[in-house]
Amino acid sequence: MIKVKLADGKVRELDSMVQTSFWSPDGKPISAEEFLQSMFGSLPDFFKNEDELRAIWSKPDTRKRLLQELNEKGFTKSQLEDLRHLIHAEESDLYDVLAYVAFSTSPIERKQRAEYAKSHFGVYESKQREFLDFVLKQYVESGVDELDDAKLPDLLTLKYKAISDAKRVLGGIVNIRNTFIGFQKHLYVSVGA
Repeated sequence: MIKVKLADGKVRELDSMVQTSFWSPDGKPISAEEFLQSMFGSLPDFFKNEDELRAIWSKPDTRKRLLQELNEKGFTKSQLEDLRHLIHAEESDLYDVLAYVAFSTSPIERKQRAEYAKSHFGVYESKQREFLDFVLKQYVESGVDELDDAKLPDLLTLKYKAISDAKRVLGGIVNIRNTFIGFQKHLYVSVGA
């Protein structure tokens, strides 16, 4: 493991055995350490603290906007995925990569996040809980892209075979969408909270 001390005085560790290449925003190859330092220096432009990151990441539209803004600054999703491997967080969310770089927090596996979110299912009706449980299984298996707003029709079709059947079971589209988006905040609550 390579230890990289950042400006906050805390050390981040990267696996030196994982082969990957990073590029600076101007297209030059840079080391993983240089990428990490550059990213650490830029993240305060996107969020000031972990609560703000959590709030942004908990909603599909603001999460998508953050990823687009990071991409525009030269921190592409594929580079974030590469960084996830370097910090041995393959089973974690990209949120955990950002939180690790920005705040030196330990990554949490998606499975653990999903289990914690299930503890908040009491506010939902049984059919909604069944759907959310299905969504969480997709999230654990495939990652945060499963929580994107654009994925909702696919998830409904996969679970219920047709949108009309999903509406019959879960209620109108507005209700389904509010449930789908609303429960996501429980995935990113501080595990100690």
